[in-house]
Amino acid sequence: MSRKGNCYDNAVMENFFGHLKEELFYRVRFLNVEALEAALHEYIRWYNCERVSTKLEGLSPVQYRAQALAA
Repeated sequence: MSRKGNCYDNAVMENFFGHLKEELFYRVRFLNVEALEAALHEYIRWYNCERVSTKLEGLSPVQYRAQALAA
C-alpha cells in the first residue's frame, strides 16, 4: 500500500470477525472441515439476510436496503 494506514480501514471486518467468533466458534466444536464450511455459509447468510439490528431501525440488512432503494 502506498498510503498511510488508518485504524478505521479494517474496523468493519474486525467487527464482523468478532461477532463470528463470539456467536459461532466459541459455542460449537466442529468435527470436520465440511461441517465448519456449512456452518460458516449458514452464519454469513443469517448475518446478511435475517439478523435484526437496532442501528438499522430494527430491520435486517436486506430489509433495510430494500426500504432504502424503494424510497
